[in-house]
Amino acid sequence: MHNHANRSNSWNFDEKPLLVFWETTKACNLSCKHCRAEAIPQALPDELTHEEGIELINQIVSFPRPYPILILTGGDVLMRDRLFELIAYAHKNELHVSVAPSITPLINEETIQRFQAAGVEGMSLSLDGASKETHDQLRMVDGTFARTLEIARCAVDAGLTLQINTAVMRENIRELPAIFKLIHDIGVNIWEVFFLVRTGRGSDKSEPTPEESEAVCQLLYFASQYGIIVRTVEGPFFRRVVLEHAENKISPMNSLGTELVNELQSLLGPPTEKPRAGTAGTRDGRGIVFVAQNGDVMPGGFLPLGIGNVRCSTLPELYRNAPLMRQLRDNSELGGRCGICEYKDTCGGSRARAYAACGDVMAEDPCCAFQPV
Repeated sequence: MHNHANRSNSWNFDEKPLLVFWETTKACNLSCKHCRAEAIPQALPDELTHEEGIELINQIVSFPRPYPILILTGGDVLMRDRLFELIAYAHKNELHVSVAPSITPLINEETIQRFQAAGVEGMSLSLDGASKETHDQLRMVDGTFARTLEIARCAVDAGLTLQINTAVMRENIRELPAIFKLIHDIGVNIWEVFFLVRTGRGSDKSEPTPEESEAVCQLLYFASQYGIIVRTVEGPFFRRVVLEHAENKISPMNSLGTELVNELQSLLGPPTEKPRAGTAGTRDGRGIVFVAQNGDVMPGGFLPLGIGNVRCSTLPELYRNAPLMRQLRDNSELGGRCGICEYKDTCGGSRARAYAACGDVMAEDPCCAFQPV
């Protein structure tokens, strides 16, 4: 929930990640249809203790400066015991901390003030529909849509950097321009769009086709010209689209792309600013690492292959030296279209989707429409 594009250009991804995601707990009172964490009502008994959480923070600050950004997720991060002490400790150790709470009765104006007092700089909220019908149906709790907008306004008023996360599904593609208008009007800083990977509860959601994904990327490129940073998760092919525009190599838009961009411009008028699109070349295992609630370390939240545990090894050791992590950072091992693509250093395809689709982390990303020559 930071603008980390400018930091990542000089970042050595072999040495340290840009982002450390810590799933502080599996506990959450929502049961959203596409939950990566398969969240449950209570914390699991093997969750990292408070002392182990402090030790994890110490491991993160043993990376060289500038330190990775720490993103506290869940479940619902607010169901983590002694959360505010962990945040204050991380802040005291000069970590940039962001949080990803769920929209439950636990989050309110007072919580946002406590976040800020403890040293939180950024917050992310999920918004998957432009109306309560779409959003509440996915979250399976009535009233979530209205409260999300209310909490978003509180966060903006409090001066936190606010990121809105939207999962792209075939059900909500045509609502994306209207979702963007909502967050634009609230004054959100960052829009992060998730291209679903079939993991966790997301397995039965309808994944967009390559053509639909390409159309969404065109929309996102134009959306980034209204003063909001636009980034993707498990959609690194968006960076190719950004480069194609920059190099005037853009191929004609498909009909859905044209429809979405026209809809965006009819809602917001012509673009007002230079594109602000996230092009940091991160992907699972390369600039990104994920620590599960029990300390298991994985290349990313959507690539559930354990490489060790922070209870027995340190995070720097696992990030730098685990064979899977080294393999994921080696572009020469990419297969299929990704292996011969001119954009492989910028994009490299979603390794999580390649693995979910065919069991090989280095296979081509089946969601990408691009045909390299």
